[in-house]
Amino acid sequence: MSIAALHHLTDAAACPRIVLKIGSSLLVDGEGQPRRAWLDSIGEEIAALRRGGQDVVVVSSGAIALGAARLGLEKGGRGNLADAQAAASVGQIALASLWSDRLGAEGLTAAQLLLTLDDLEDRRRYLNASSTLARLLENGAVPVVNENDSVATQEIRFGDNDRLAARVAQAARADAVLLLSDVDGLYDRNPREAGARLVPVVEGVDDAVRAMADGGSSSGLGSGGMVSKLQAAEIAGRAGIALAILNGTHDAPIARAVEDDRGTLFLPLRRDRGRKAWLGGRLSLKGALTVDAGCAAALAQGGSLLAAGVTAIEGAFERGDAVAVRDPQGRAIAHGLVEYGAAECAALKGRRSAEHAALLGYAPRAAVVHRDHMVLL
Repeated sequence: MSIAALHHLTDAAACPRIVLKIGSSLLVDGEGQPRRAWLDSIGEEIAALRRGGQDVVVVSSGAIALGAARLGLEKGGRGNLADAQAAASVGQIALASLWSDRLGAEGLTAAQLLLTLDDLEDRRRYLNASSTLARLLENGAVPVVNENDSVATQEIRFGDNDRLAARVAQAARADAVLLLSDVDGLYDRNPREAGARLVPVVEGVDDAVRAMADGGSSSGLGSGGMVSKLQAAEIAGRAGIALAILNGTHDAPIARAVEDDRGTLFLPLRRDRGRKAWLGGRLSLKGALTVDAGCAAALAQGGSLLAAGVTAIEGAFERGDAVAVRDPQGRAIAHGLVEYGAAECAALKGRRSAEHAALLGYAPRAAVVHRDHMVLL
């Protein structure tokens, strides 16, 4: 049984494992205080999902907002990086305590997992996180995940928990991601505009869907707008994971959305697993290779990327680094692990395989990016 409608999200047969992402504005009020009544409600829903036979992983924002209130920092702790890191250090203790107490009241054990971008971009660390999540779930715990904002810098952070939730879903081998937001879902235009219509189902995120996205969050507390949610849907969808955007501002928001059939469900169109799912969801890439139209067409048919089709190179990457592959219009069409460093790629660019040995001074490899180490987007 596969997920085809919102009510399948609470059906253990269709959705055995779920990742629930909760934004700052739902958990913390404008004064930086926990919204305890709402937290009680969502705790009951998590317990109900567990009783129904579903594993639940929570991705929870709120540390910076909670910490900023305790430290008296301006702009909710987001005025600068130092404030954000200090606020996160204080707030993460408060956030973990909130979840431990609330889930404990339902007879559930909470486990804290703090991650940075590098933890899920590096293959070995990704596998370690995946193993930890699997072990916690096997033992009946509810992992509560957040970005480790106390140490993450601008260059090595997710920046929002929407994309983090999608990557965690890959690592946890989840079936669906629920993004609780301050809107009902994706609208065909800014929901503040007259005539805006909710889009109930999306089968693949394309340029037309991206054009619907509005970059703002009404609360002012969070960092993830609709653009980041669509990026999360793409990451999840490549790994065969459904994603739903639901309005979390009500009590019992999951049950309400399912009963009213109100939200946006993104259906996955493919099912990459293992290494290819990890590679397709990469957010931090070391460089890019632009290819000609013929090469792009060959890649779409399952071919490897050969040097003869490369027209431009960006970045200072080494062999084994993850790079983007772009078509002549500059659109990213694939991610891959490159077989040569940037300097070698520059020497081989546009040259046929028969010339490579003379150019390199050693026996060349089969491809610049082999199809076994590449995933189409």
